[in-house]
Amino acid sequence: MPADYKSALRQADAYANTMHMSKAGVYDQLTSEYGGKFSAEAAQYAVDNVKTDWNANALAKAKTYQETMAMSPEAIRDQLTSQAGEKFTPEEANYAIEHLND
Repeated sequence: MPADYKSALRQADAYANTMHMSKAGVYDQLTSEYGGKFSAEAAQYAVDNVKTDWNANALAKAKTYQETMAMSPEAIRDQLTSQAGEKFTPEEANYAIEHLND
């Protein structure tokens, strides 16, 4: 495995498991000129192989929005799925909203 793939995977692990980012958010951060500056191939390898629970990440972000910004469930859903926001899939956002008060 190329060294940059290993580095991308380590960085993806931090973004996914510390910052609870979405798969698309991690990919964008890895490839960003202001982020990891990894190749598309290295970033794709990283997001495909990072060990994380994307549903749990969406839920963690949803709880943060609920607790710190007192947002409604629908506003949270919009923020979670927004391409200008968190970029979670609709299914991940649905999971988060369903479990918001667990």
